[in-house]
Amino acid sequence: MTPEKLIEMAKEAMTHAYAPYSGYKVGAALLCADGTVYGGCNIENASYTPTNCAERTAFFKAVYDGHRDFKAIAVVGGKDGVITGAFPPCGVCRQVMREFCSDDFMIYMGTNDENYQSMTLAELLPFSFCASEHMN
Repeated sequence: MTPEKLIEMAKEAMTHAYAPYSGYKVGAALLCADGTVYGGCNIENASYTPTNCAERTAFFKAVYDGHRDFKAIAVVGGKDGVITGAFPPCGVCRQVMREFCSDDFMIYMGTNDENYQSMTLAELLPFSFCASEHMN
């Protein structure tokens, strides 16, 4: 799976976003180690706190189906669904990624053209906390 293909899948997922309050639509495509891809979109709520990000939607769907080994995620987003630049995952999503992924997990952030930015989880979330490293 190429980063470009994964980004295209994230763009499709963005079309499912429910964002009547902020207007920011976000899509994600999560690549599992076995090649399965899970799409996710942001789902807002009037009280904001129960809002769920696209990345977490994709992760939670995959975990529900029994997946625990992930390779990469593509994320796109923008006001009214118009991508104007890279849209990095929020801090909560970064921590969810850290729960399930190693430092070399790739994050691809699509931009407003055919380009993208890529970072490893270690680059995006330095000095992260992982429960497995602190148990014993």
